[in-house]
Amino acid sequence: MSVGHVARVFEAAGLPTITIAVAAFAGRLEPMQVPRLLLTPFLMGRPLGQPNDDETQRDVLRTGLRLLETAVATPTVAHY
Repeated sequence: MSVGHVARVFEAAGLPTITIAVAAFAGRLEPMQVPRLLLTPFLMGRPLGQPNDDETQRDVLRTGLRLLETAVATPTVAHY
């Protein structure tokens, strides 16, 4: 999963990142120590929720942005 490597490269360049993924991938992502990780309870391939569920998708994105603002240490793992 190259997402962890990409996140670290962006962070090293001064660009803060948040990785949003389904909880099924926690076992793979947590050891990678991505800087900020938001795990969601949704199905694989739908980390933001069901198609056309705009309210939930916006809420997941807002949660990710709050994590980006409030995380005091990296790596940080949060659950939606």
